[in-house]
Amino acid sequence: MRRLAKEISSAQVAHLVVVHGGGSFGHPLAKRYAIKEGFKNNALQALGFAQTHQAMVALNKMVVDALIKHKIPAVAVSPSSCIVTKSGRIYTVAEEPLKILLKTGFVPVLYGDAVLDAELGFTILSGDQLIAYLAMRLNAQRIIVGIDVDGLYTADPKTDPTARLISHVTLKELKKMLQRIEEAKVTDVTGGMLGKIVELMPAIEKGINVLIVNAAKPKNVYKALKGEKAIGTLIEKE
Repeated sequence: MRRLAKEISSAQVAHLVVVHGGGSFGHPLAKRYAIKEGFKNNALQALGFAQTHQAMVALNKMVVDALIKHKIPAVAVSPSSCIVTKSGRIYTVAEEPLKILLKTGFVPVLYGDAVLDAELGFTILSGDQLIAYLAMRLNAQRIIVGIDVDGLYTADPKTDPTARLISHVTLKELKKMLQRIEEAKVTDVTGGMLGKIVELMPAIEKGINVLIVNAAKPKNVYKALKGEKAIGTLIEKE
């Protein structure tokens, strides 16, 4: 986390928004209390919602602290305080604070969170859905996704040694890949990556390029932010 904060600081990117996932902080709690499925009028589940959100607040504080330590004016923005979903999809967002933060030179830091839902009571808002929505609403030039593998592969690189990295793919090619997987009725052979990509597709449709890089490897995020050549997968509309 400290290394990534240093890389982000060194890249000196203007008008940057950071969104991070839940990892070992939010995911186990969300699963244990079935937060994604919605509120079942269960007091224990309501406590689980609070615990899940608080776990994400704790992780977010660590991320923001690391960024501030490296001279980045990072400001935590809690999705549960400004976003309401409807049946799991973003429904309303208080965007004005985000726009003012960016205009003033701050770096908003959001995250996947347990949020209120107009139909379900509450649910889980993924960081991936949030990224696509914000990118479109805030007119982002590009999206950089940092994960723990080098990008999108022909198979799961963690289990299949024959997996090949796909360095460049268009939206049309990506849709064909997804269709083949759906027709074969098999799980995502790329290790869950396509599920992530599906959430980003609306942004790609709008012409916002997506670059997926391995954030676990030093300098990759820095190179991506600087526009330098980095190992990964570039997804373009055409």
